[in-house]
Amino acid sequence: GHAIIGGHEAVPHSRPYMVLLLMNRPGGRIGQCAGFLLSEDFVMTAAHCQAESYKVFLGLHNYHDQNGVQHVNVPGRNAFPMKGYNPVDCRNDMMLLKLSTKAELNDKVKPIALADRDDGSLPKACVISGWGSTENSKYMSVKLLELNVTLTDNELCANTNMYCSEGERGPGQGDAGGPLVCEDGKAYGVISASTMNPDGSKIQSYKKIPDHSIKEHKGKLHSPTTDTVTIIPVSKEHHICVRDAD
Repeated sequence: GHAIIGGHEAVPHSRPYMVLLLMNRPGGRIGQCAGFLLSEDFVMTAAHCQAESYKVFLGLHNYHDQNGVQHVNVPGRNAFPMKGYNPVDCRNDMMLLKLSTKAELNDKVKPIALADRDDGSLPKACVISGWGSTENSKYMSVKLLELNVTLTDNELCANTNMYCSEGERGPGQGDAGGPLVCEDGKAYGVISASTMNPDGSKIQSYKKIPDHSIKEHKGKLHSPTTDTVTIIPVSKEHHICVRDAD
């Protein structure tokens, strides 16, 4: 599916947490996903955006204007998908990338806070963004686009801990891994995949973040003794933990 259909250009650098990922996949194939910055060390994206290596763009708006953009090469071993990720139905479609070089935070590069509670009601005033293809082109958008989306109640998504929006306007190819940002400016979901209703209409799904939390180790979201971290669900709340590898 095409991406950010019906969207418009974002105000440059108004979403300083946004990250573009260019992915090197087996056979020399190049892919594209989005992500969002959580700290100097970590980017969150979708688990189905796994690759052999990544080129991470921080502080990007216009791909043709790389002035001031930070580039970080990340090996595939620094990608940590959530335990229980299922590539068939995209269950637990969430992943952390540990940056090999810390991001330099400034007015164009800033982390975003994660939503930490779910009271059962749907978040309102939600926005998605990315550099994916548009309804007018199969190629990636040169500039960051954004779109307001309205979340809907959907039994399929409720059963898989997802938020959903419906209709042709929404994310798709090239925008997976980007954040669903709602009324309080926090990230509530990770753009995941699209499915079809029985009537042929499209359902866009976003992995719920309030069902999870990032556990800090000694006050920092990284492992002080090893470059390997493990993401595991713990307890009935299915938190994400970042911990030293056994």
